Amino acid sequence: MSLTAACTTVVEAARRLSPSIEAPLVIGIDGRSGVGKTTLASQVAREVEAAVVPMDDFFAGFLPYAAWDSMAVEERAERVFEWPRLRSEALLPLLAGQTARWHPFDWGIGARAGGTYAREDTAVEVHPAAIVLLDGVYSCGPQLADLVSVRVLIGLPDGERRARLARRQDPAFLEPWHARWDAVEEFYFSRVRPSRSFDVVVSTSSA
Repeated sequence: MSLTAACTTVVEAARRLSPSIEAPLVIGIDGRSGVGKTTLASQVAREVEAAVVPMDDFFAGFLPYAAWDSMAVEERAERVFEWPRLRSEALLPLLAGQTARWHPFDWGIGARAGGTYAREDTAVEVHPAAIVLLDGVYSCGPQLADLVSVRVLIGLPDGERRARLARRQDPAFLEPWHARWDAVEEFYFSRVRPSRSFDVVVSTSSA
């Protein structure tokens, strides 16, 4: 399936479901790292004028590498994001028809000593919309199950997914990242959110 066809599938699901839900419709765009979630979310947002909330903005960057490496896989999956801040600063305001405002985790500046990250000084503002797209791996997990109405899984052949990650990330970052997070994604997509538990499943060969 092309990315355009995947976008059409998600848009049709959104248009079919949104009139039956009083509050804004929250759609989780989930999938392993590198499958094209952000690209899909951007295309869907253009089609339906949706608000987009990137999960990466709420990464728990205050935890150092040593803390992550001391955790079991299950605990890493539980603590990967600042779930209360994601709810209170982004999702709940948008669901109430209000502008959401938050300071995202700063990927661009890089890690500080020990592996912690700062937040950006400039806040992001996202205006309310009838459809809210939650873009990121773990977006359809149990922590947000009461807010996410439609769970979308996007897939990509693993070889292509890894090649895409290798093209866009420095090897010095990517190798420890794989060591730290590959097992977490495997746990999540096999034990927490297997493909059969999603409402919409799209597989692409390119993004």
